[in-house]
Amino acid sequence: MLPAMAKLCCGISYPHLRSMTGTHTFHPQSSPLCGGLLERAAGQHDCVEETELSYQRQGQQALQEALEIVRDADGWRMEMSEGSGDAIYSKVRHGNHKVFRLEAELEASPEELYDILFVKVEEMHQWNPSIGQIKVLKHIGKETTVTHEVSAETVGNLIGQRDFLSVRHSLKTAECIYLGGAPTHLETLPPQPGFVRAEDGPTCIIIQPSANCAGKSRFTWLLNMDVKGWIPKSLVNQALPRAQLDFTKHLRRRLKTPCRVRTHH
Repeated sequence: MLPAMAKLCCGISYPHLRSMTGTHTFHPQSSPLCGGLLERAAGQHDCVEETELSYQRQGQQALQEALEIVRDADGWRMEMSEGSGDAIYSKVRHGNHKVFRLEAELEASPEELYDILFVKVEEMHQWNPSIGQIKVLKHIGKETTVTHEVSAETVGNLIGQRDFLSVRHSLKTAECIYLGGAPTHLETLPPQPGFVRAEDGPTCIIIQPSANCAGKSRFTWLLNMDVKGWIPKSLVNQALPRAQLDFTKHLRRRLKTPCRVRTHH
């Protein structure tokens, strides 16, 4: 049911993990992505109208907030792991709201993943059956977009389709690529009849070159979603991490067969 609602909204990466007895432990103090870096990025606006800069600021703020969640090492617990090495950790935040952090290694360079997940985001429905469509509504410079996403209609989905209106922001450093996102508002696209408008964010993806193998990437995804509607929280907390694993499975298939895509009707 809920896997149709798990999605990617942003991409940023930095050397923030180390391996210890098979798990990944955070070392926030070693991260180069501190306030100063984001402040400098905030000053590097492309030539855009002031009315559009609010979306750029929303994306930058979402990224910073999401990274603060990831960098805070307290409270994370193992949720589930796979034989592939993928692992998901969870943390309970204010309001008894649970967020999920996926750690995986993918056979692609950071630039390849950036191209698939950010530049070609409108093609995501071609390889991820959970997505009905994603449409870029606004481009604000090269680093920020506003998108509308509709989850796929699937047989047996008791909760119905969801849609998302999001701002997505990317940031590249010498070490990593970061993708961030958050829900936003657009006067011309209010909640649509027949859909529950869910919210995803602040959230982020962190992509960095693998320390173990050239051509591979460490992939960290913070999923922070409010699905809205009358869904039992226990069901949501079971379904969202499974949706992350499903997304990663579809992404791996896309990386293995880059020319084979699903036709969208």
